[in-house]
Amino acid sequence: MGELVLVRHGETEWSRDRRHTGRTDLPLTGRGEEQARSLREALAGRRFALVLASPAERALRTAELAGLRVDATDPDLWEWDYGGYEGITSAAIREERPGWFLWDDGVIPGDAAHPGETVEQVGGRADAVLVRVREVLGGGDVALVAHGHLLRVLTARWLGLEPAQGRLFALGTGTVSALGTEHGRPVISAWNVPVR
Repeated sequence: MGELVLVRHGETEWSRDRRHTGRTDLPLTGRGEEQARSLREALAGRRFALVLASPAERALRTAELAGLRVDATDPDLWEWDYGGYEGITSAAIREERPGWFLWDDGVIPGDAAHPGETVEQVGGRADAVLVRVREVLGGGDVALVAHGHLLRVLTARWLGLEPAQGRLFALGTGTVSALGTEHGRPVISAWNVPVR
C-alpha cells in the first residue's frame, strides 16, 4: 500500500500574520514560493499514482513549484470555512471571546461567501477525500496539496480519531507529511518536514 503524502501550501501574507485564511484566495509570498520550491527535494524520489489539490491558488502554485503534476482539483480539500472569523487572528477573536479556541469553540457565521463550518463538517469533507484515495493507495502513493487545518483534520480521520483531534498535529507552511500503515494499521510516517 502506498503512502498518503500531505503537502501544506507555502506561506501567504495572511498565514505569516496568523490570520484565519479559509476561502480567501491569496497568493504565496516570496518566502512561500521559496518554501514550495524547497519541497522538490523531499518529493523527487516519489512516483505518485494521483495528485489532488485544493482549488486555491496558493495550493496550485505550491504544487507547481514543488514539481507536482496535479491530476485534479478537489473542492473537499478547501481549507476550513472560518465564517465570520475569516481574515481575523485568534488573538483578536479572544479580545471579544476570552479563551476562544477554534477546535473547541468553532466559528461564527459570516457572509454568503463565508457561511462557516463546524469541525464535524470539515471532518466529513476529509472523510470523503479519504474514501476516494484509499483505492488508489493500493497502487502507489497519493499526494494531497492543501491547507493546514484541513490536513490536520484529515490526519485525525486517517488515524480513526474525531475531527477535533486534529488540534494535536501542528503543521507549518511549506511542509511535507506522510500517512501510511504499520501492520495494517494507520500511522503517521513523517510529520511537518521542512526541507530548508
